[in-house]
Amino acid sequence: MTRLNFLDPNPTGEPVVLLLHGLGANGSSWTFQFESLMAAGMRPIAPDSPGFGASRYGGHGWNFKRVAAELAEMLEELRIGQVYLVGLSMGGVIAQQFALDYPQLVSKLVLVSTFSKLRPSNWSQWFYFAQRMLVVHSVGLSSQSKIVARRVFPEPDQQALRDMAAEQFASADPRAYRAAMRHLGLFNSSQRLPEIKIPTLVITGANDSTVTPSRQKMLAENISGAKQVIIPGGGHAVAIDQSETFNTILLEFLKN
Repeated sequence: MTRLNFLDPNPTGEPVVLLLHGLGANGSSWTFQFESLMAAGMRPIAPDSPGFGASRYGGHGWNFKRVAAELAEMLEELRIGQVYLVGLSMGGVIAQQFALDYPQLVSKLVLVSTFSKLRPSNWSQWFYFAQRMLVVHSVGLSSQSKIVARRVFPEPDQQALRDMAAEQFASADPRAYRAAMRHLGLFNSSQRLPEIKIPTLVITGANDSTVTPSRQKMLAENISGAKQVIIPGGGHAVAIDQSETFNTILLEFLKN
């Protein structure tokens, strides 16, 4: 039986839309998409990656290939064949790994606020990533969660979103969080992107300060037929801070 906890609010819908969350978050971060997807008759499934949300982590062996394998096992147990696959940030990295390892299970791919190779584009990003690494290995997740929440939701009117994000991030298993951070730094799918042959959409927030739009553009340029859509005003968590526009773009791609 699958070890992954997941949200499945419309089990009779089809097709299945598998939604993969970002670092520190969990499946509930996709609730802003549930209503739109269900209204279109689809079946959103949002799992918690190992060590995040309610999915347990045994303390060793955390890597993207293993997470992808656990997702494939979950789909097999649920007797689900092909899915529409959507991943944000870390979830987008897992989505790439899944699409490369199990191409027969993915009919459409949506990569949001993510990358093929994580390399800071300016000194601000270098400082941010170094600060995160230092804090999570010294002070802990509670302080780290506040730093990340402030970066992802920087606007004065986003306090409720900052609080929600910080609470989610702080609840993660620190061992899984640290392992995920290390593997994000090591991840590089650049040479394998041409292997992805399915319809692919890259969705980018114009104001994303974590993964720059230009770095996300590399995904679209190296996946055959892929298209990048940039959402004005959107940040790294564009599926949340610009959810209405994001949902319109997502549904248009999935339905056509």
